[in-house]
Amino acid sequence: MSLIEQVRFIPRRLLADARGWFLKVLDGGEEHLPGHVGEVYLTMAMPGQARGNHYHPKCAEWFSIVEGRALLMVADPVSGERVEWQLDAAEPQTVYMPAGLAHVFVNPEGSAGNFLLIAYAADRYDPADTVPFPVAP
Repeated sequence: MSLIEQVRFIPRRLLADARGWFLKVLDGGEEHLPGHVGEVYLTMAMPGQARGNHYHPKCAEWFSIVEGRALLMVADPVSGERVEWQLDAAEPQTVYMPAGLAHVFVNPEGSAGNFLLIAYAADRYDPADTVPFPVAP
């Protein structure tokens, strides 16, 4: 199985009522979760902007778009294989990104608004484990 074939999409259920909404992006039952706590963070991109363009040789991550839409572009730096997916907060899911895959989230020029993404990194940030890699042009 190629590294890119190891990316997993986990459907999620958005619970909405008159107060707002609730969405579990990790419930503790996901495959590949480490036995220790890593980092949880949010990132936002305005129309025409991108977040990422790097890979982590050691750290796996889980991502969920919670507002807006984004184009997820993934590349295997070793094989050169590339793939992309459209993500939309209206269809909630969590994306598992194994260590070693370069990734970028793009908010296309002319998009209706920002995207907001929540992420979980299996390990604490280590600058030596973040390698720049141009996935998006």
